[in-house]
Amino acid sequence: MDAVIDVLLDIFTKPAVIVALIALIGLAAQSKSFSDVLKGTVRTLVGFLVLAAGAGVVVTALNPFGEMFQHAFNVQGVVPNNEAIVAQVLLDYGSAAALIFFFGMIVNIALAATTRFKYIYLSGHVAFYIAAMFAVILGVAGFAPWAVVLWGSIAQGVYMVVSPALVQPFMRRVTGTDDVALGHTGGAGIALSGLVALITRGKGTSKSTEEMNFPKGLGFLRDTTVIVALSMAVIYVIVGLFAGAPYIENELSNGDNFIVYLLLLAANFSAGVFIILAGVRVVLAEIVPAFKGISEKLVKNAKPALDVPIVFTFAPNAVLIGFLASFVGGIVSMAAMVAMGTAVIIPGVVAHFMTGAASGVIGNAAGGRRGAMLGAFANGVAISFLPLFLLPVLGNVGLANATFSDADYGVFGLILGGLSAAGGQVAIIVGLIASVAVLYVLTFVLRARDKALAAATNTPEAREVEADLTDEAGRAATPPAVTPRH
Repeated sequence: MDAVIDVLLDIFTKPAVIVALIALIGLAAQSKSFSDVLKGTVRTLVGFLVLAAGAGVVVTALNPFGEMFQHAFNVQGVVPNNEAIVAQVLLDYGSAAALIFFFGMIVNIALAATTRFKYIYLSGHVAFYIAAMFAVILGVAGFAPWAVVLWGSIAQGVYMVVSPALVQPFMRRVTGTDDVALGHTGGAGIALSGLVALITRGKGTSKSTEEMNFPKGLGFLRDTTVIVALSMAVIYVIVGLFAGAPYIENELSNGDNFIVYLLLLAANFSAGVFIILAGVRVVLAEIVPAFKGISEKLVKNAKPALDVPIVFTFAPNAVLIGFLASFVGGIVSMAAMVAMGTAVIIPGVVAHFMTGAASGVIGNAAGGRRGAMLGAFANGVAISFLPLFLLPVLGNVGLANATFSDADYGVFGLILGGLSAAGGQVAIIVGLIASVAVLYVLTFVLRARDKALAAATNTPEAREVEADLTDEAGRAATPPAVTPRH
């Protein structure tokens, strides 16, 4: 059994493998030629590996920044880092987490096939992380191992359709279509950024982050790669000066000059963003057409829910603005925790980059530049305080010096933990059954609404009005006849 679990984990925790398999199934379902199936599958696999490589470059460049920040400002506390906390969780809950992850995907597909929530969650790595959190909370609540897997799988499946649904209204603004969704454990915070952007956008249309006007002499700043590298160079050098040259050269740079080291880190960060954008373009070009096969054969109108970098190409300037605004939100929140005397959540640089960048893109689509900044700032506050509130429901795991970082862990973890505190195992079971029932009730209500709208627009009166409007539009689009002069 353990060997089977290990094989499944090797397959389904690798996003590139999952997405390549989906492309293979989708293209085969459309009866594409062997050549097209092979090409689409390989390009999808390689595209996702390129994306992952870019993310790895960014993380490698950001890790020293986090260490410098803590050293420079003498900050100690709980670090939100998914990989670190999951490594601790797997020591006691590894098998349960793996089984929840696997059966949760089956529940995800079943819900997508039978409800209006047509999202197939393809970000395997973060889905496994949240499965680990569900295993911890249900284990702390006292469930037997088989019950942890059963109810955890239902929680996982519900989560996999609800989280993308929260962000989808804003994703439509970003992409201009309804073909792609966002599947990431930062979904709640990213949706919050879109909501904040809508509330604060004011009257009129706010300019987009992509419409920045630079003097002719500064035209090079229109290049995203250049502006990201220069901006990050300034940030790295400022924090590096506070950390001090001796610390950087002795602990981080292996003796290299600290200024040279910091500038290269900034350039590496920009290179990582460049690689991510290239990978995203390839994946989007392949996975959306391939997914039509899934929609036609398995789950009608299914939408792939993909990792956060999928939105980066739509507003590259907003990526940097969102990251910085979210990080500022984390710093402000950290200062507030120090003042309140609570545990201190250190700003997780990687979490603020990934979810903050996506929040910037979503906020920009909903409310322009102001929305990008305020929305991402709100995300930064959310992913600082939600991990703080989550600590008590994680049992002994909550006493560790690391915790889950993104907003969905806090929102969905606190819901399960709150049910456990309110009524124990019975409350959790009733809550999960009720959540599934709500999905089907919403499906019934929305389908009834759609039928009513279709019937209303199919009356003779409605068709006559539509015909009149069509004729009027046609006349307006037709230029007046010009009588030729002799």
